[in-house]
Amino acid sequence: MIIDSWGLVSYEEANRRQLLAVDAVAAGETERLIICTHPPVVTLGRATAKDDLSGWTGDTVETSRGGRATYHGPNQIVIYPILDLRQARPEIPARDIHAYLRALERATVASLRECGLRGCEARTAEVGGVSLTGVWIGAKKIASIGIAVRKWVTYHGVAINIFNDPKAFKGINPCGFSASVMTSLEAELRRSVDGEAVREIFAERFLKTLNLESSSKSAADAQFL
Repeated sequence: MIIDSWGLVSYEEANRRQLLAVDAVAAGETERLIICTHPPVVTLGRATAKDDLSGWTGDTVETSRGGRATYHGPNQIVIYPILDLRQARPEIPARDIHAYLRALERATVASLRECGLRGCEARTAEVGGVSLTGVWIGAKKIASIGIAVRKWVTYHGVAINIFNDPKAFKGINPCGFSASVMTSLEAELRRSVDGEAVREIFAERFLKTLNLESSSKSAADAQFL
């Protein structure tokens, strides 16, 4: 497993690099765990509804992931595992997409708990035609999950709200909910957090939960530039 830290990268560029990585992993190359952030953008998942955008005036990008419209911005940490689901792993049988989603949820919850946030949990039910998929703390949503699979290799992943940003989610109904439903790690802990320390926690927890080992770290592997 290679950990790729891409820093701040446009959503379109990150998507392009992911697809190159998917093809490489499908051909037998090393799996990757990508960690990055995006400039402000609303991404439109395959289930996006007409009323998801209610005043957003910034950039929008159509995407192949599941789920509805959501926001990405510098207040988040985004994690994109590029994993070969043809390989069976402990707790993730081969070609089992649902088991993979449950593993992403466990990794996210474990990471947030290690950051000091208690009481968070994954939810998968649907209420009033709106999916609860993601990680919640009480009535507030702190992480969104949306994946895609190509050639049995995963891409897209998890977006976790880390920093307070009053402009985030304004003008949209993220995943079908009011923007007021969204929260962040800082808001729930009621203090500022060290972004680099949080990234290290998430990288370690995702590697452990997905039963992976880190072989190296790369700021931006030349193969995917």
